Amino acid sequence: MKVHVPPIKSQGIKTKLVPWIQNIAPKKTQALWVEPFMGTGVVAFNIAPKQALLCDTNPHLIRFYQAIANGEITPDQVRTFLNAEGSKLLEKGESHYYEIRERFNNHHQPLDFLFLNRAGFNGMIRFNRKGEFNIPFCRKPQRFAQAYITKIVNQIDYVARLLKTKSFTFKCQPFEITIAEAESDSIIYCDPPYIDRHTDYYNGWGDEQERSLHQLLSNTDSQFILSTWHHNDFRQNQYINLLWNQFNVLTREHFYHVGGSEKNRNPMIEAIITNYTVFDRVCHEPTKPQQLTLLEL
Repeated sequence: MKVHVPPIKSQGIKTKLVPWIQNIAPKKTQALWVEPFMGTGVVAFNIAPKQALLCDTNPHLIRFYQAIANGEITPDQVRTFLNAEGSKLLEKGESHYYEIRERFNNHHQPLDFLFLNRAGFNGMIRFNRKGEFNIPFCRKPQRFAQAYITKIVNQIDYVARLLKTKSFTFKCQPFEITIAEAESDSIIYCDPPYIDRHTDYYNGWGDEQERSLHQLLSNTDSQFILSTWHHNDFRQNQYINLLWNQFNVLTREHFYHVGGSEKNRNPMIEAIITNYTVFDRVCHEPTKPQQLTLLEL
């Protein structure tokens, strides 16, 4: 399948895992697709259900996609904006990036958010405790070449056309509220911040949040899919054993593009956890609950 890359990037984006997630997702065409942690939107925009509730606690992500949905942001506007700001970036260098960053932190305009996301270091999204975007410049003044701008415009165009034909609702709210709004025949896809991996995406994520998510998903009448990390070469996700191994667990290697240098960007074994039996056509066998031990890793 062709995977459509969204206009917003983030660390840990699931672009390469979309075919796997789509393969194991329940085939219920009328079901409400619910994402309490929509992030970039890459999964929902490729699954493309008829109706979806897409939520996040990051108001800038929600505001950005709401602006596309209501026509406030159009592909032509994006091209004009990035041409203008890209030319200034080429002329002035990184000082222009930090001017845009300060402007965004004062006024929170969606197009400034797009600019920062695509010109910031390693495509990261991170905010400090004051709620200010604090990713440094990527050190590439020539960032917005015409080919790159066209790629972003095409990504905006795909999302805009999709939202015209689907019933997608975007809300800025905590995951607890979103899961409570799911209907009994909904499909809930959860991609929370990875426990013990990175916690400064917008809100912190720790033991309390992981356990709360586990309790809510254990009690839901909906079918759910949870993305998390399983292990890497150095350690394992202890919460697989502590919480999630009562459900079905599938694993797959995924190169994880997070880290200040390439030597810190290592393969990660990803886990997909479901509360329903999955027949993975790639593995050719149904999944079963798995118990991890250190010896197995």
